[in-house]
Amino acid sequence: MKTSMFKNLALSTTLSIAMVGIAEATTLKLSHVRPQDTAIDQAAQAFASDIERATDGELKIRLFPANALGDYTVVQERVGLGAVDMAVQPPASGTDKRFQLAYLPYLVQNWDDAQRVFATGAPMRKEIEEIYADQNIHVLAAWPVYFGGVALNRELEKAADPMIDKGAKLRVPPMKSFQLTADNIGFIGSPLPFSEAFTAVQTGVVDGVMGSGAEGYYASFRDVTQYYLPINTHFEMWYLLINQEIYKELDSAQQVALSEAAANFETARWGSAEADQTRNEGLLKEAGATIIPVTDEQIDAHTRIVREKVWPEILDDIGADWANDVLDKVLQ
Repeated sequence: MKTSMFKNLALSTTLSIAMVGIAEATTLKLSHVRPQDTAIDQAAQAFASDIERATDGELKIRLFPANALGDYTVVQERVGLGAVDMAVQPPASGTDKRFQLAYLPYLVQNWDDAQRVFATGAPMRKEIEEIYADQNIHVLAAWPVYFGGVALNRELEKAADPMIDKGAKLRVPPMKSFQLTADNIGFIGSPLPFSEAFTAVQTGVVDGVMGSGAEGYYASFRDVTQYYLPINTHFEMWYLLINQEIYKELDSAQQVALSEAAANFETARWGSAEADQTRNEGLLKEAGATIIPVTDEQIDAHTRIVREKVWPEILDDIGADWANDVLDKVLQ
């Protein structure tokens, strides 16, 4: 009888320990592309806090800023494989060329237009989510970043005139849309991974960078940026991603917590993004960069050239029938 009681006690203790193990927090790794204390890092910290609070600590998010887990192109592949749980970053078209449509230069011209095109439920957003789903990645939210421009390490004559051949080489992301844009507005596009961009500018391999905006240039390139040209090259959207299988393995309460925190993450950013862009242009100026004046007419001139010369090549490259069908929905 005593032996039975001890066995039952031992079994009860074992089960209790097992239950404690089950109740222990699940920690998900979240990668992002900016240094600590930048806007996205602060937003990601708030998101992680919301998750931990909503799940009573059973689900936690551990941040890996500044590409600590690899370049965003590599991280996207790792999220699809489940080697990295989550990420906040731009789409990498190397995994699917249809992502180039999200970077279509001069697709939107102002913040209201951007929200209409990229917000939850919008046609472009739905297409992006479907492309990610094909890679075993679930989109939780989006994070509007900025309108893009060009960072330069030397002065250029008539830099804001798209008709002038400037003789300047720009690092561009390894996406056809950026290289074609640079080549058609007076620059020479040189595709390089983000991880190589700073050194390329610092050593004079290139004269500047295209593919980011004031926030990105201040965060990662302010020491090599002498001039900033805000010509609204593209609208940058990052996406809050999680591996689809990892997401499915979470219980329903955790999934709800993720969705609600992600919605707050996105809504808060739409309310602050435009002011944040202006603030970062000011920070670039404080860091010593000259902000080159750009008129609406000059942006319109860039838009006409790019839509006429660049868009057809991009659309053909990613599938004209599919792309035009999406654009018909987006631009109506």
